[in-house]
This record gives sequence, structure tokens and C-alpha cells, in this order.
Amino acid sequence: MILVEHLVKRYPGVTAVNDISFHVQRGDIVGFLGPNGAGKTTTMRILTGYIPATSGSAVIAGFDVRENSLEVRRRIGYLPENNPLYPEMRVAEYLKFRARLKGVRGRRLRERSNRVMEQCGLTEVSRKLIAHLSKGFRQRVGIADSLIHDPELIILDEPTIGLDPNQIQQVRHLIKSLKKSHTVLLSTHILPEVEMACDRVIILNRGRIICADKVVNLTRRSFVRAEIRGPREEIEKSLRELPEVRQVALSTDGDFWECEVDAGGADVREKIFGLAAQRRWTLRELSHERLSMEDIFIKAVTTDAEE
Repeated sequence: MILVEHLVKRYPGVTAVNDISFHVQRGDIVGFLGPNGAGKTTTMRILTGYIPATSGSAVIAGFDVRENSLEVRRRIGYLPENNPLYPEMRVAEYLKFRARLKGVRGRRLRERSNRVMEQCGLTEVSRKLIAHLSKGFRQRVGIADSLIHDPELIILDEPTIGLDPNQIQQVRHLIKSLKKSHTVLLSTHILPEVEMACDRVIILNRGRIICADKVVNLTRRSFVRAEIRGPREEIEKSLRELPEVRQVALSTDGDFWECEVDAGGADVREKIFGLAAQRRWTLRELSHERLSMEDIFIKAVTTDAEE
């Protein structure tokens, strides 16, 4: 559905997108993540034809964004971060207006308008002025706008920004329901949303892709946490020598060392307990924890910054 190869976008003195390549399969919901300034919005604007790339290629549904911009736009629904609405228009009036701009006419216009209002939970407010709607309902109107012409690809930039927890949950269910008939590229800073709604994630930092994988593969990772009192060098050396261990990170907590042990998902608690007993360390805590999407995101960005 989306094929991006060696995409670059440069501004004077700044490379916003630096030679990225990725693909998105039809029917997937993909989380597009990164800290502020990572290049997410720039990439999405290139994909939607709002701005040109400096070099590289982007293909949507078989059409090159640069060479077939109009064909690409017909197949994309886009909700930008700053949801542009006409507050003086009523909801149904606005959606029909937007549908006509996107080439939807006659009987199909009425069908699509009614369909997206029902899909986005807007039927009860269809005759209200957009200016009188809550933030959550305005976001729904924006999503309905992106769906009105029944596009193959939906690109959502921070669709839950500024919403309360109840509104976020409602929008999340709506996004998950789109999987049945649309491909979705979702940019958000609310990482639990990604874990619950997305099939895959792509993490950007400083214009480069630093992580791309299925959510199920990333969240399968786990680590062992231990709080140990003893000589730091001895603790670190002994933990690193365990066969399963890939990485050990130590930080201080008063008299104890907080040890985070990456053993590739293996549960090495019994071996750490044995080391503590053998070397007469004081062991205050020992637990096996699964990495959340937030943990994965912070580790990826922090590691990239250190490198």
C-alpha cells in the first residue's frame, strides 16, 4: 500500500528526513512514532502530496506521489495535527461540502455522508454548528472528513491530541474499526494507544528510522529487574557473565544498585538469586517485567542519541 525508498527532505541548514525506507501492507494499522522534530509530520506531508521530497520515492497504491499526485490524493484521507474545520458550518453541511470537493456526488454523497456520521458517532450532532462541539466531537468530524470519499489509506496526525481519557478511548475504537476496510498510518505521542491499536510501529529520530517491527514482536521483549547491595564492579561483571545476558544497566538507589538485565526474554531470576546467595549480596527485589511500548520508545531514542 505504501512503499517509501530512500526518502530525503532538506531545508536550508536542516535535513528533516534523512534517507528513510519502509513499506506498509494493505489493511495494516501502523504507528508512526518519534519525538518532536523527528520528521514524522514532514514524511506524512510528502506522502499526501503537500510538499515535495528532495530525493527518493514514495508510492501509494501503485502511484508515485511525485508523478501522479492527483491519483494519490484520491486514495488518501488525511487528518493533520491542526484539524482545519469551518466552525460556522453544521456537521452534515460541512461533510457534504467536503465530499463534493473530493468528487463525491449525487446519491453516493448522501450515502457516504450518512455512513461516516454513523461510523464516527456524529449522527446525534449532525445539525449542530461545529463551533458548538466539544474537542472530541471536532476530532471525530476531522476523521469523518478523512473518510468521506472512502479512501484506501487514512493518515492521522495526532488524532487524540487534547482529548480526555474517555474521548481517547472512543477515538481508539474508531481507529481500530477502520482496519476492516482501510490502511491506517497513525502518528501519536500516546504510546499505549499504539500498543492497543496498531499492528506495526515505525520509530523515527532525527529524520532516520531507528526501529521498525510488529508490535507483538516488540512487546514480547522482557527484562529482569533486581535491587542488590554489594560491590558495583562485582555485581555488574557477574551478571554480564551469565550466558543468556545481552546487556546490564546499573543505577544507584542509596545503598542498593538497581540492575536492569536484558536476557533476550529469558527468565534468569533463579540464576541471579544463586549469585546473590553465593557472593553474599543483599537482594531486596527480583522481578521479571515485560517492556511496554513506552519503554521500547524511550530505549530506542535514548540509544540512538547516545550513539
